[in-house]
Amino acid sequence: MKFKEVIGQEEAQQRLIQMVSEGRVPHAMMFCGPSGCGKMALALAFASYLLCKNSEGTDDSCGTCQQCAMLRSWSHPDLLFTYPVIKPSGSSADHKTISDDYAREWREMLSEGPYFSMDQWLEKMKAGNQQALIYVAESEVLIRKLSMKSSQGGYKVNIIWLPERMREDCANKMLKIIEEPPQQTVFLMVCEEPERLLETIRSRVQRIDMKRIDTQAIEKALVERRAIDEVMAHQIARASNGDWLKALEELDASNENHQFLDLFILLMRQAYMRNVKDLKVWSESVAALGRERQKRMLVYFQHLVRENFMYNFGNPELVYMTTAESNFAKNFARFINEANVIEINDIFATALRDIGQNGNPKMVFYDVALKMIVAIMRK
Repeated sequence: MKFKEVIGQEEAQQRLIQMVSEGRVPHAMMFCGPSGCGKMALALAFASYLLCKNSEGTDDSCGTCQQCAMLRSWSHPDLLFTYPVIKPSGSSADHKTISDDYAREWREMLSEGPYFSMDQWLEKMKAGNQQALIYVAESEVLIRKLSMKSSQGGYKVNIIWLPERMREDCANKMLKIIEEPPQQTVFLMVCEEPERLLETIRSRVQRIDMKRIDTQAIEKALVERRAIDEVMAHQIARASNGDWLKALEELDASNENHQFLDLFILLMRQAYMRNVKDLKVWSESVAALGRERQKRMLVYFQHLVRENFMYNFGNPELVYMTTAESNFAKNFARFINEANVIEINDIFATALRDIGQNGNPKMVFYDVALKMIVAIMRK
């Protein structure tokens, strides 16, 4: 994985390269930023740069040495991965769940590309409704692995994907090794929600904040990597709002957001017509989606509320919607106005909280539907 394969983020790349050239690589770093900005891609590229034998004095890994050859299949013995997992099906009650239980699936995910989400990872593990966590046994295994010398005589790098999903007992054990790591050990944490990490861990890492990917960088990547024509690439790049994962989703005509858009349209139409019977049917169908998809749907609904409200100002530079979303907004946006935009957003935010706290989905979404009848008519 080379820096040149990372989409945008040139400023963060140069900062990392400068750290190496000046001989001041921190022993623990945390890459933070919005979804789809390339945190994992940058961590993988930096790990490759540190482990490459020919990178000294250059601005990228060479891609040809023995170390780079091992990195292409993510099998380098000095590169360790830690990531959230579920308990393997059929495992005994005393089985200690660790990342290595899903090493094959993890390498498959990485081989498909460095840009992926938790939802894609859950699907790869066939998790269903299970929550993925980093269990305490992971810290014990990692401490043992890091106590051994580097097999290649250089750095040992541990990439921790989504450290905020560490159980508290695991985080407390990890704190000790992060405070006193073995020589030439580097921790690279790829974090979505840093505020959920223990303060004692956050205070011991150097944070690298990444911005949303520049629109022009996404547009260029779509043209060069996906052979998309420039007009469509520009439209997709604008709608993606700096999120490469969202840009890729838009290329897939059957992606999940198309289903969510249909559900949003149905909710608003039935609420406008005060069709309580069909709204009950809607709430029951949404309740069957599973909690993770329900949460993603509600976040998407909040996005649509914001974009439809901004659509009313008539300034295309303020709006980030796909073609399908824009076509719907032409007639619908006027129903999202100063009188109800906060109320409607709060309805979805409350539902998101309740679903996250294991509320009954049929009750939660029927409540959403009934409240929407009143909210959608405010002017």
